[in-house]
Order: sequence, then C-alpha cells, then structure tokens
Amino acid sequence: MIVIVFTAIGALIGGVTARRRGGNRLDMAQYAAGYGLAFMILGMIVALVIDRFLI
Repeated sequence: MIVIVFTAIGALIGGVTARRRGGNRLDMAQYAAGYGLAFMILGMIVALVIDRFLI
C-alpha cells in the first residue's frame, strides 16, 4: 500500500514538474514515469524499514 501511494505521489509530482517547465504531453508522461519509479523505490525502502522496526 505504501509503495502504491509513493508511486502515485511521484507520478503527480513528475507531471506537475514537466508542466511547469513547459513540456508537452510526452514530456509529462516521461517525467511522471521517472518520478514514479524513483518514488516507488523510496516507498519500498520506507516499507522495509517500517516492517523491520515495527514488527
């Protein structure tokens, strides 16, 4: 669940970033994918840390 939320947040941030920089739809899709993947990895790390220390 945490990983999905982090991925969605990253994709939204990526899309907004590309739009602010004046990108077209393909730029927004590429930024959303890149940020989504980066935030997914971060979410996986957060989930592992939470699982390790709370359970």
